[in-house]
Amino acid sequence: MSTEILAPMPGTIFQVNVKEGDDVVEGQELLVLEAMKMENPIVSTADGKVKQIDVKVEDKVATKQLLLVIE
Repeated sequence: MSTEILAPMPGTIFQVNVKEGDDVVEGQELLVLEAMKMENPIVSTADGKVKQIDVKVEDKVATKQLLLVIE
């Protein structure tokens, strides 16, 4: 089963802390989204392995845009 991590708000990707193939645990910080001059950590909602990353640093994202997939 795959878990999609979506952007909670529009903003800019400030930092990506994982790469495809990494094992992650629930609550682990995956990336940082900068919005309204604040850095917002985006954390994993499940244990698993990073299957795909759809964004890179400085990408602009919209609310509910797919950021990455964990399986």
